[in-house]
Amino acid sequence: MKNGYIVACPETRHAIYIDPGDEAPQLLEWLAQKELELKAVFNTHGHLDHVCGNRTVKERYDVPIFLHQEDEFIYEALSDQAAWFGLNYPPGPPVDRYFTDRERLPVGNLHFCVHHTPGHSPGSVTLEVEDLLFCGDLIFAGAVGRTDLPGGSHPQLIQSIRERILPLGDGKQLLPGHGAATTVGVEAETNPFLK
Repeated sequence: MKNGYIVACPETRHAIYIDPGDEAPQLLEWLAQKELELKAVFNTHGHLDHVCGNRTVKERYDVPIFLHQEDEFIYEALSDQAAWFGLNYPPGPPVDRYFTDRERLPVGNLHFCVHHTPGHSPGSVTLEVEDLLFCGDLIFAGAVGRTDLPGGSHPQLIQSIRERILPLGDGKQLLPGHGAATTVGVEAETNPFLK
């Protein structure tokens, strides 16, 4: 199970979809029911479960797909990633736009700040909007992301958390790619990988 997120500006009803996976048909139906206007797909990284819904979204809404350039080699190997798990997925649609570190991206009246947080993969990013941090597979409640896949680095992952996530403040809510939400403060205090 993988978490996908739709985040919308309440004033303009402009929305983005973070990490479309196999849940994409259901979330796109929800998006239509809420009469939200999808503006982009934001991928926190290029692993199969976080990008396999990009084609579904792109075919229904011709919106740009964002990814950090350092994960493009992983994204372009989508079919190969699927084969490792005995699955069959077609290649994803091309990336339209590369994230750059610390850039701010408007979605209606919301502003997303991009934090390059490598470790789980070379191009992993955390997306900050207001008090929310969409952190992909960087950190979870009580755990951190795996680093045994191509381009992963455990020391780099811990450095990203310590230097880029913890300074954002204890009150920030972490919305990971898998599992329950948590907060920066809780993880700083209790996550065994940060001790």
